[in-house]
Amino acid sequence: MTIARLLLVLSLLAPLPAHAEKLANKLFGAIDAPSAQDPMPIGSYAKGCAAGLVELPETGPSWQAMRLSRHRNFGQPEMIDFIIGLSVAAQQLGWGGLYVGDISQPRGGPMTSGHASHQIGLDADIWMLPPKRLNLSVAEREEISSIPVRSADQRSVTENWTGSHKRLLQAAASDPRVDRIFVAAAVKIEMCKTAKASDKKWLQKIRPVAGHDTHFHVRLKCPKGARLCETQTPTVNELSNGGNGCDDTLMWWVTDYLNPPKDTKKKKPKEDDAPKKKGPREFIMADLPKQCSKVIEAN
Repeated sequence: MTIARLLLVLSLLAPLPAHAEKLANKLFGAIDAPSAQDPMPIGSYAKGCAAGLVELPETGPSWQAMRLSRHRNFGQPEMIDFIIGLSVAAQQLGWGGLYVGDISQPRGGPMTSGHASHQIGLDADIWMLPPKRLNLSVAEREEISSIPVRSADQRSVTENWTGSHKRLLQAAASDPRVDRIFVAAAVKIEMCKTAKASDKKWLQKIRPVAGHDTHFHVRLKCPKGARLCETQTPTVNELSNGGNGCDDTLMWWVTDYLNPPKDTKKKKPKEDDAPKKKGPREFIMADLPKQCSKVIEAN
């Protein structure tokens, strides 16, 4: 047996690190501070972690971080810079600034509740509620809620939707760092009503996804040089068939999605022993990129 093969065998027989079989969300959720590492998103938006994150200050001249008890106001430097810049743009549009929801945990990773994504510091939720003031107390930030801009039947926007909401989304999507923005389907349908040919580049980034009636979810591209970051596919251009996304694929969300057509075909019986796909809250460290162990262990 060669020395190289012997070392391989020994490495396979070596005991796993103590945290290897623990639920990843418990490990990442228990950490209070970012790692003292160079910034790096590791893995994919829904299966990864984040090194060297930066904290969004709880309050700034044009924003407030909400739900501070969740301790999810951490992001890649590009994300924090994006949020601050967008909050200034919001003030220029007549808003008081921005109320910022979840970004990521101090070291990213799967969360103990809520999101499947937000794991690598490149996702952020922005409330649809225009701030009236930016001096909310910690307690007030736990009690106050955002506003729905989508009707209860999911087919149209509510009276809460305004032109400034559209302009804010346009400003966000026009930033070249943005990969896509998730909104309620009714919001995109409303935006498509006044779409112009020149709007295609940014409007195709506005993507309909269920569960986004009180906030919009911004997802940034992998930063330049982030070699461990996995870019999301398909691209928004592919999803929009090279257009702005104001097509039948959009209308599906208020037709077949809400009232699925009956399937007349006989379904194949499910195998009781068929493997079930793990959800983010079931991940153990071995399910994540190997570099995430170093993020957990770092100072």
